[in-house]
Amino acid sequence: MPNAPYLEILLFAVVAGVILFRLYTVLGRRTGHEQPPPERFRLSGNAPADATQPKDNVVQLPSRAEQIAERPADPVARGLFDIKLADKGFETEHFIAGARSAYELIVTGFARGDRMQLRPLLGGEVFAAFDAVISGREQRKEHVDFTFVGFKDVKIVHAALKGRVAEITIAIGAQFISATLGGDGQLIEGDSKSVRDVTDVWTFSRDIRARDPNWLLVATSGGLS
Repeated sequence: MPNAPYLEILLFAVVAGVILFRLYTVLGRRTGHEQPPPERFRLSGNAPADATQPKDNVVQLPSRAEQIAERPADPVARGLFDIKLADKGFETEHFIAGARSAYELIVTGFARGDRMQLRPLLGGEVFAAFDAVISGREQRKEHVDFTFVGFKDVKIVHAALKGRVAEITIAIGAQFISATLGGDGQLIEGDSKSVRDVTDVWTFSRDIRARDPNWLLVATSGGLS
C-alpha cells in the first residue's frame, strides 16, 4: 500500500493544478475588450506633447494687428480702409456716385431756396448757414436763375474714422449757369448765358452705427455762396 504522506502531497498537487488551470482560463487570456488603464490626471493647460492639432477644418482669420499692418500708407486710402473695416457695407464708388447726386440736389435746391429738399441732406450748421442766405434773398426779393450743366471731376481728398463717425471730403469740379436777379429783374450777380466753372470742397459725415445709411453735408468751402 502506498505511503500515506506521499498520497496526500500528490492529491494537493493535483488540486492545485486544477485550480491554477481554471484561473488561467478565466484571467490569463486577453479577449480584446479590456479597458486600457486610466491616464493620470493632468493639472496643465498645455496639450500633451504628442497630441495632434486638427488643421483641415480651421480657418485662420486675420488678427487686429495683421489688419492694422495691412493699412495703406496713403492717408486717403488709409482713411477709407478704416471706414470699410468699421462699416462692411461701405463701397467707395457707391459713395462717390451718391455724393454726385447729392451735390446736384443741394446746389439746385439752394438756388431755388427749397428748404424741404435741403434739410435731409445737410448737417445742422450747414443748413443754418444756407437758410440764412436764402432768408436774405427773400428779404431783398431776389431770385436765382440756375442751370446745372455737369461735372468735370469728383475725387476724394480726405477720409477719416473718428470713433464711430466717418468723414469723407471730396473736391468737386462742376459747371453751371447762375444769375442772381433783383426784384426789378436787374442782374445783381453772375451771368444767365455763360457757363461757370466751380470747384467746391465738401465734407460728408455719417455715424456708422446708425441705421440711417445717408451721409450728411457738414462742411463746405469753394464756389457755393
